[in-house]
Amino acid sequence: MIYRLAADLVASLHFAFVLFVVLGGLLVLRWPRMAWLHLPAVLWGALIELRGWICPLTPLENRLRYESGMAGYEGGFVEHYLLPVLYPATLSRSVQIFLGLSVLVINACLYGSILMRRFRSTR
Repeated sequence: MIYRLAADLVASLHFAFVLFVVLGGLLVLRWPRMAWLHLPAVLWGALIELRGWICPLTPLENRLRYESGMAGYEGGFVEHYLLPVLYPATLSRSVQIFLGLSVLVINACLYGSILMRRFRSTR
């Protein structure tokens, strides 16, 4: 029972991290110092997708699920949990690259907005 709870906690934290990577720039609009946490998270999230790596949280979650007597899953967290919600097809390399680039573009726009605000306020 404890392993299953731990696996669910890891999956929840993983999901929260993905949300932070994609939308954390909105928090930076309100709290600019959050950028010190958000920018490394964006770089890590984009690298995971662009390089086709598996996030270290995925094997941890799978191990915890295995220890609880449940089956783990193949592939990464995004492929297993997020893509079935967003896309009906399985994760392909081109979709991974699209996701990685989307993270970079979304956050470049948010940070561009932040920089423009700062520039205007100093004038």
